[in-house]
Amino acid sequence: MTSDTDTDETWENLIENFKPRLRELISVNRVLDYIDFMKPAQKEQIRQKARTDGDIAAADLLINVVITKPHNTGWFNVFVDALLNSGCVHAADYMQGNLPEPEVEAENDYCVLLIRLLSPSLVKMKTQEVCVHCLAQELINPEDSERVTEIRNNGSISGARELLSIIVRGRPGWFSKFLQILRETEHKHLYELTGGSPDCEKQALARPACLTPKNTFHVCTMMYHREFCLSDPLLCITDGANPAAAARGPESNDIVLRDYQEEVARPALEGKNIIICLPTGSGKTRVAVYITKKHLDGRRAEGQSGKVVVLVNKIPLVEQHYSAEFLPFLRSSYKVERVSGDSQLKISFTEIVKKNDVIICTAQILENYLERSNSGEDEGVNLSDLTLIVIDECHHTQKGGVYNHIMMRYLKQKHKNRRLMKEQKEPVPLPQILGLTASPGVGGATKMEKAEEHILRICANLDASKIMTRSLGEHKKEPRKITLTVEDRKADPFGDVIKKIMNAIHAHADLSPTCDLGSQNYEQWVVQKERIAATEENQKVRVCADHLRQYSEGLNLSNTIRMRDAFGFLKKYHEEELKRKTSPDDDQNIKITVTERFLFNLFEENKEELQRLADIPQYENDSLSKLRGKILQEFSSREEARGIIFTKTRRSAIALSQWIQENPKFADIGVKAAYVIGGGDQSVVKPMTSAEQKDVLKKFGNGDINLLIATTVAEEGLDIPACNFVIRYGLVTNEIAMIQAKGRGRAEDSSYTLVEVKNSGVVEKECVNEYRTKMMDKAIDKIRALNQADYDKRIIEFQFQAIMEEKVRMTKKKQKDMNENPSEVKFSCRGCSKHVCTGEDIQIIENMHRVNVTTQFSELFIRRENAALQERLLDYETNELIACKDCGQKWGSMMVHRGIECPCLHVKNFVVTFNGKKISKCTKWSELAVRFSAFDYAEHANRVVDSSDDEETA
Repeated sequence: MTSDTDTDETWENLIENFKPRLRELISVNRVLDYIDFMKPAQKEQIRQKARTDGDIAAADLLINVVITKPHNTGWFNVFVDALLNSGCVHAADYMQGNLPEPEVEAENDYCVLLIRLLSPSLVKMKTQEVCVHCLAQELINPEDSERVTEIRNNGSISGARELLSIIVRGRPGWFSKFLQILRETEHKHLYELTGGSPDCEKQALARPACLTPKNTFHVCTMMYHREFCLSDPLLCITDGANPAAAARGPESNDIVLRDYQEEVARPALEGKNIIICLPTGSGKTRVAVYITKKHLDGRRAEGQSGKVVVLVNKIPLVEQHYSAEFLPFLRSSYKVERVSGDSQLKISFTEIVKKNDVIICTAQILENYLERSNSGEDEGVNLSDLTLIVIDECHHTQKGGVYNHIMMRYLKQKHKNRRLMKEQKEPVPLPQILGLTASPGVGGATKMEKAEEHILRICANLDASKIMTRSLGEHKKEPRKITLTVEDRKADPFGDVIKKIMNAIHAHADLSPTCDLGSQNYEQWVVQKERIAATEENQKVRVCADHLRQYSEGLNLSNTIRMRDAFGFLKKYHEEELKRKTSPDDDQNIKITVTERFLFNLFEENKEELQRLADIPQYENDSLSKLRGKILQEFSSREEARGIIFTKTRRSAIALSQWIQENPKFADIGVKAAYVIGGGDQSVVKPMTSAEQKDVLKKFGNGDINLLIATTVAEEGLDIPACNFVIRYGLVTNEIAMIQAKGRGRAEDSSYTLVEVKNSGVVEKECVNEYRTKMMDKAIDKIRALNQADYDKRIIEFQFQAIMEEKVRMTKKKQKDMNENPSEVKFSCRGCSKHVCTGEDIQIIENMHRVNVTTQFSELFIRRENAALQERLLDYETNELIACKDCGQKWGSMMVHRGIECPCLHVKNFVVTFNGKKISKCTKWSELAVRFSAFDYAEHANRVVDSSDDEETA
């Protein structure tokens, strides 16, 4: 006699085996109405899942709850009855053993896929008329009809989508009836599109004789992919699989790839180093997860351990790859962890690598620990510890980048291994390399030969045996592209006042620019003047050049965002400059020169006029008007608009976000905007922390925010599949960025708009980028067509060249480090040319922070409040700014390192002299090849303790 437990397990296995089918066939909300063994909280959770993630995800959750023990008596029969009563009769057939013949099931799959494929055209049908005929033909029931009518009242397209989603859940045979309905309701175009023959219109056919659904599917696939994308919710195929694959039933933790994904993955599964080059949104990361799993499975089967590191170049991508891709598919079999620059785990990275199978991290963390191991100063990580390295956005593996530093270690060891093998010695094991990119670019090439060379160098740097791609002609999804050109203002009194101020400064400093004020050439000219003046200690020209640069920025802002934002920027700059000239202690007088007083007075004299003009709408720039119109159009013409505006600067991103939030017209149509900018502190605009970035991107992903204003930080990698329009607002860089930006828009009928901004030259740059993109595609095709022996020969040549260039560079660096004595380096205040210190007074903390803690140095600066107080970073924190006591020039910041206050210097705030020769450009410490002594914590701690003891005694 069979026990209840055995019977329950039989039903559970049956549901589990047909889970892929059930997910496609269940109407979640209606089925829930007929299930009485679930708790109300469980039902609400499933309904919420349907609202946020769609029916397929909710059906998955519903099925999991149904098969979860313990079971109520008769639970399976209740579930089957719920399917029947809710109209999900085809799903009930599978549960009752009424399975269609394999050929019927396969043909039905093609019919379903065909309808989904053609949905962008089908949703334009006369929904109500077709619905009535579908009800008469019993393709839907009365409850379905009411549901379609209710949704149709909120939008015809939504109603059509709902009708199609119901029809394709029916029993096999629905397709011919639906085709007949299209013919009878005079949808001639749709009838022919779905396989009906114009020659058959007079025949009452059960199915058109001219084309089977399978043949129709293949023909329409080629037609369709030229026009539409595949990311509409109706078109989603479970886990990237096709219906036929899904129908075979689930394999434990198996990842099902599309045919083209399997094709590009094949060499990597054979253990070869490759680059996978696929368009954004085509599942590169999913392929990487698949390769990772097969790699680990293979090593485990051979009794060996595997160790995979996934490298990304931006902190937000660490969490994205971890949560959305690698963890869900691998956690049941392997240990997966992520580490980024803002994670506490980075201090124990070596242990993280030892204890986990898959580690997702920023590339710099791995490089730091490879260097630790190489220098022997600390326990680090070796390349031989790893068996596979996945490099995301691998086109960054170029000279000077952190990816290249890692791969240079790899290439050096690879060629050492050749020598070891010749000497019959054991080579050092090296990991397999997998590179991922949507666009390797052409590196500024103007000729095909140079484009090929650029891509081959990337292949060489990654030691790739092949670059794997696919023929994009049939499948490539291109958003609709729109270019909005702008007209010059008929009058620009606000800009005229700024130019009048700038010309007054030119006269005061005897400067004669030869280019248009506010242009890119002007900005370069004024930056050069400032550097030369600082080096020559010409403070009059230096400070004038600094103010001119701000006014030039103000002009650009007035052409990009509101005039009031440009005025606010200039006003804030002058307030900060005045504040810099005011000592926090009344007993300290900071000198104000005649030129500085002239500049302050010049702004004060024109401030009221600028403020008045900034509030006159008729003088606003046309770019902003075009942007306003485009946003209104996108949100008015789409049911669920979600877009990204890319802009050049952090300041403009923040200002555009404020402009949208303050405009009631945008609020009326449901625009919810926010900005996301970079996390580095090189800008005068307060950076975003990674936590703030994650929060904004999460809200954008779930729809709490539907318009993102971003700098280039959001161009690469971020997976935002629901985005359906992208606007590049006065921002064009290179062809890689253009491809990446277009790729952010992945939903149906996506649009890509370029809005011109005065002095940006974006239209011309975009044309160049489009040409280079075509050049890149041709170059990749030519490289793939190379004979493997010829390809390998060129790759090896480039690798040897890269290794030799690295050796020369390192030799020169060592010579500089040996020859350049810190005592020969002198630092002067950039603001007043006062001597500050020599290189002997500077020590370095953690190979990053240059500090001066000498007693005499503490007498030279004043402290100011740091408005952008940084978060605590392990054992140090930024508390205050430090500035010159005489002129108020900022020198750096006061940091606390393990309880000791250390003045941390920023080299860009000084004029650097070496061996009596002034260095005109030195904005980063890395540009100064001087080996400073390491920070002696014990010495300074002892001094601090002695000082505090003296105070207590006194």
